[in-house]
Amino acid sequence: MALSTSSVITLKINGEKHTLPVDHRTTLLDALRERLDLTGTKKGCDQGQCGACTVLLDGRRVVACLQLAVAAEGREITTIEGVADGERLHPVQQAFLDLDGFQCGYCTPGQICSAIGMIEEHAAGWPSAVTEDVRPQAGPPPLTADEIRERMSGNLCRCGAYVAIVEAVARAAGAHANASDEDAATDGTKEAVI
Repeated sequence: MALSTSSVITLKINGEKHTLPVDHRTTLLDALRERLDLTGTKKGCDQGQCGACTVLLDGRRVVACLQLAVAAEGREITTIEGVADGERLHPVQQAFLDLDGFQCGYCTPGQICSAIGMIEEHAAGWPSAVTEDVRPQAGPPPLTADEIRERMSGNLCRCGAYVAIVEAVARAAGAHANASDEDAATDGTKEAVI
């Protein structure tokens, strides 16, 4: 008996369920772009090296060109089309817009998704290769330009908008920290960051 090389899967993307038949070798990137017409996620190198296809999978950054669509079934997928809150841009999107964190814009969706994931990783206290004190009790390291550059190093920009990208990520991270402080002040369960 021959084994089937395709399956019908249901992907939850940006809060909506999409059921589609896919070959088991179909990447999440190709399913998004070619099967579901979600073309905000870009195909760059198709080898996991440029970051243009970065999406969030259960809130964590992944390069969609290396993620099989069948392995994403049952998980929450967020693409660039799903980061805004209706007409209100996500703080990272707004910072990229305000500070010209893009030129041609091809890498921008991946940069934005990566920055959103990176800010959450930083807030959770995850160290990077340039973090000086990696002890858990040290808490999140200061989000310096070096930290941002290291944490965003998986996303390439052929236009060279890196200076503005670092500034945009820093601004958005500040907005994220301020929102966390406001949440702590209103619910009393978190200690405010000074």
